[in-house]
Amino acid sequence: MADTVYLNGAFMPLEDARIPVLDRGFIFGDGVYEVVPAYSRTPFRMAEHLRRLQHSLDGIRIANPMSDAEWSKLAAELIAKNDGEDQSIYLQVTRGVAKRDHAFPKDMKQTVFMMSSPLTTPSQAQIDHGASAITASDFRWLKCDVKSVSLLGNCLLRQMAADAGAVETILFRDGKLTEASASNVFVVKNGVLLAPPKNNLVLPGITYDVVLEIAHAREFEVEVREVSEAETRDADEIWVTSSTKEVLAVTTLDGKPVGDGAPGMLFRRMHALYQDFKRDVMRKPA
Repeated sequence: MADTVYLNGAFMPLEDARIPVLDRGFIFGDGVYEVVPAYSRTPFRMAEHLRRLQHSLDGIRIANPMSDAEWSKLAAELIAKNDGEDQSIYLQVTRGVAKRDHAFPKDMKQTVFMMSSPLTTPSQAQIDHGASAITASDFRWLKCDVKSVSLLGNCLLRQMAADAGAVETILFRDGKLTEASASNVFVVKNGVLLAPPKNNLVLPGITYDVVLEIAHAREFEVEVREVSEAETRDADEIWVTSSTKEVLAVTTLDGKPVGDGAPGMLFRRMHALYQDFKRDVMRKPA
């Protein structure tokens, strides 16, 4: 089956999808997006993803072109039209097409795009042995809680990791841990799970929320607070989390081992609990 996408009211083959060059998403990066994992053809935490989409749209003053029910129906149709039990659903809303001008044009029609890709999660080798990461100064804009398509800063930071053969670039701003180029970050020290708080410098991760829900339910010792760069570098464990990475241990940071250089006991427990949580959610009727 050819890849099928949705664009502005119609499903079509990917190769037939076109947008005008004056779309503000192309000219200015004026739009937002979401990535929703679907397991066994069922979107995971769709309501939470749509709540974050609304937050992002509100953050850049674009009206939501659909209701939650319409988004959910559209995602289900797209999943059905594409191969694969596990899929990654990407949806994007831009302000639309208009003459180039920095100020927002009036009475615009949003551009709505949605596509499916195979959902690729960490390999068993990565789960068993962990992954490497590097660090950098967080030089991105000050509205990181908005999931904007303007991702050049994130791309540059992610490329730094790729150049180093690492999976992520972990970021610090003013001596504090924020997140990674495309992940949230958790730190474990002396058996305590440390999580940077949600604010304008951190994307409110859906997986981040799931990890904290599990941690509280299973009585992990948790502190949601600012985490210093020094604490991060001296951590017993570091995890990165996202819809595609799920929960992944970082065992090497800037070429140095994290803890004893292997995925830690708390990570192994959380990874197993996360997989159980995911399976339980998928078993529940819609």
